[in-house]
Amino acid sequence: MTTKSTPQGDLVSVPALLFRNASQFGSAPAYREKEFGIWQSWTWAQTAQEVREMALGLLVLGLKRGDHVAIIGRNRPAHYWSMVAVQMCGAIPVPLYQDAVAEEMAYVLEHAGARFVICGDQEQVDKVIEVQQRIDHIDQVVYTDKRGLRKYDHSAMNWMQDVQAEGRAAETRLAGELDARIAELTYDSTCVMLYTSGTTGKPKGVVLSNQNIIETSRNSSEFDDLRSSDSVLAYLPMAWVGDFIFSIGQAYWSGFCVCCPESAHTMMTDLREIGPSYYFAPPRIFEQQLTDVMIRMEDAGRFKKWLFDRYMAVARRVGPALLDGKEVSAWDRLAYALGHLFVYGPLKNTLGFSNVRVGYTAGEAIGPEIFDFYRALGINLKQLYGQTEAGVFITQQPDGEVRSDTVGVPSPGVEVKIDDDGEVHYRSPGVFVEYYKNPESTASTKDAEGWVATGDAGFFEEGTGHLRIIDRAKDVGKMADGSLFAPKYVENKLKFYPDILEAVVFGRDRDMCTAFINIDLNAVGNWAERNNVAYASYQELAGHPRVLETIANHVGEVNRSVAEDPMLSGCQIHRFVVLHKELDADDGELTRTRKVRRAVIGDKFNDLVGALYDGSRTVSTETEVTYEDGRKGSIKATLTVCDAEVVTPGSKAMAAE
Repeated sequence: MTTKSTPQGDLVSVPALLFRNASQFGSAPAYREKEFGIWQSWTWAQTAQEVREMALGLLVLGLKRGDHVAIIGRNRPAHYWSMVAVQMCGAIPVPLYQDAVAEEMAYVLEHAGARFVICGDQEQVDKVIEVQQRIDHIDQVVYTDKRGLRKYDHSAMNWMQDVQAEGRAAETRLAGELDARIAELTYDSTCVMLYTSGTTGKPKGVVLSNQNIIETSRNSSEFDDLRSSDSVLAYLPMAWVGDFIFSIGQAYWSGFCVCCPESAHTMMTDLREIGPSYYFAPPRIFEQQLTDVMIRMEDAGRFKKWLFDRYMAVARRVGPALLDGKEVSAWDRLAYALGHLFVYGPLKNTLGFSNVRVGYTAGEAIGPEIFDFYRALGINLKQLYGQTEAGVFITQQPDGEVRSDTVGVPSPGVEVKIDDDGEVHYRSPGVFVEYYKNPESTASTKDAEGWVATGDAGFFEEGTGHLRIIDRAKDVGKMADGSLFAPKYVENKLKFYPDILEAVVFGRDRDMCTAFINIDLNAVGNWAERNNVAYASYQELAGHPRVLETIANHVGEVNRSVAEDPMLSGCQIHRFVVLHKELDADDGELTRTRKVRRAVIGDKFNDLVGALYDGSRTVSTETEVTYEDGRKGSIKATLTVCDAEVVTPGSKAMAAE
């Protein structure tokens, strides 16, 4: 069939890109999936056939133009195919977070008015059935994994393979209708609707057009020279805009292969087996990987530990310069080559990064120490700055200009400006169409000229043109003495330590900064095991005196680092509490993308915040928690309020550093 193009000759829809790839890269791998321990592969030609059969099957079930179709499940080729099949039918895919509880799912299903829901497995089907009683517009449920669903009521429920079989049988009857709907797609047609993480309220449905996705995918792919020979591991939530761009937008534009792990538990093993050349992870993933490395090195023998420490010192000094193509002495090159033989090469192989040609992190600011660690290994890790409303890309770091303290220069086709209050604004072909059913928020976010307010505070560096993001504009403020308060800057430094999983800093309009800290159970539990420290629960370990002493030392080290920055020296932590529970998305303390809901945490633990500022030495608290099965409960604890060492800028303690 023929496909329509823009005047510039660019294909105007994701289905059109699929047809092009089936023709141009027909025998090349498009998708891989590991199931039952075996990797299976589909070429672009096979993918096009699978998607077409799905689309015809959905037409048989009565999918109409403009319908919203929710997709809930883990990263599987069938789920990505279903999103493209929905688009072929002139309908709109709406991916949801698979770990969302039924109540969160109900809000999105209701708000989007979803008529069809495509579920991954029994767990997701059960959630939909639970909310179906109050959402009367769900007409069809389709599932991809039929285990456990044999005895369910199938009057309005179908297995995806049966839907595809119906599609094959209806090819002659419905081919004309499907081709007509595909031909109707334009650059302005809605490609996908993605819901924001909802850090400050209810999630908003971000409507993105084919133009938003394709232009952004084209520009960003050309920026990093992504090719059909590349591969990516698709393991991030499908409801997140980054996964949609990487696993559909850029994959379909460049023609590279999308690899789906068997499960979240096997992700690291599958990453090593695939060895992708293009990799993306939010800071929390890189933090966790670094924590795992440090735990292993603590358990290593004395010689291995010495070898690791010696050559990592070489890597930190030489690695980034070699990566950027700068001049390095022959002696340093030799030392680095030996380090690669003994340390960096095996470590990258263990992490699954041996083949990474382009790596990115975004979503939150990454700690500079964490970022520099991976760059030192020779991994081309870069930062990008983006939003759902931008189709991801606002700024990127060009090769040779990568630094931990900036987010790069405006991406191709993107304009960026800073307003008088320091807030970052942008305009690009990727700017979203609207917030679904929310014209007021659309108007307050995007002005008549297409400029979007990011809500982030930042500035352009003189000379380099690189953008530096300070923090969320709503989080950046002043201390009581007028000094700058930027909590994320300090939180990222704290999270560099393997013992610290999460940190939340307070101090706006106060006379000092304080913090909540979550320990990393894997790292601290490993330490406890090696040191014969017995504990019966997370709560007991988090309150152990030796753990509190270790965390206090980390906070003191961070304070010395923060004191070196004249602008932010007032953000040193004076007092802190190690929380008795992990901050959890199920308890509303984090978003599904694990961003801190600062206001929610402050309100929920206001008794702990009060204790940090009133001089208390201990504080007793009771906290509501959500168990894995959805039941509510509560835990009681008496926490120690710890003091931290604070450094006066210019003092001897700081000079000694």
